[in-house]
Amino acid sequence: MLILAFESSAKAASVALLRDGELFGEYYQNSGQTHSRTLSKMAEDLLKNCDLTAKDVDAVAVAAGPGSFTGVRIGVAAAKGFCWGRQIPCVGVSTLQAMAVGNAHLNGIICPVMDARRSQVYNALFESDGTNLCRIAEDRAISLEELGAELKKIEKEKFLVGDGAKLCYNTLRDEIPDLKILPEHLRFQRAGAVALAAYPRILAGEDADAAALQPNYLRLSQAERERLERMAGTERG
Repeated sequence: MLILAFESSAKAASVALLRDGELFGEYYQNSGQTHSRTLSKMAEDLLKNCDLTAKDVDAVAVAAGPGSFTGVRIGVAAAKGFCWGRQIPCVGVSTLQAMAVGNAHLNGIICPVMDARRSQVYNALFESDGTNLCRIAEDRAISLEELGAELKKIEKEKFLVGDGAKLCYNTLRDEIPDLKILPEHLRFQRAGAVALAAYPRILAGEDADAAALQPNYLRLSQAERERLERMAGTERG
């Protein structure tokens, strides 16, 4: 089975190919160029340089959120576009879960964090024994203060991953001595981990229709919040 995966939930973009559960190829770019410009071209080049074509792909996976509203939307659109007119599974994976899966070799608490602005981070918590990964907190938007209070109660090593890891570490390290931050090459979101997270679901035959795939933003976008605020003001007036 060959899975093509897309990751564009933050500044970096990546695509990967997973063949029968093993990473076959991956392109990663953190240049700051817009994902709409780079993502599909990266997938095209990766397939070509692996002597493959779109017809060789059996399933598609994508980081479906949370993350940057624009980035997640572009990634989901790229995945859906690749599957257009083809009867292959298209699996949306939690961005936070994928980061934990990519670091499941660690022993302790894996704490993916992404900067959500408005004094919050997108976060989930996972416990790993070095082999098995168990989710202990659902995807959520949470303040650093609340997250710190929660982590203090857990008496295990805690590993920060994600583009918000440095922010969390700098804010919380003095009050949580066993808090660790992973090196950059392990810290950020990657398409290879998205493919690994999707693989067991695809093997299990999970219903994964590209047309039904939707981003999971966790919060309303700024434009949507402003629209609702204007509507509320109109109603009050």
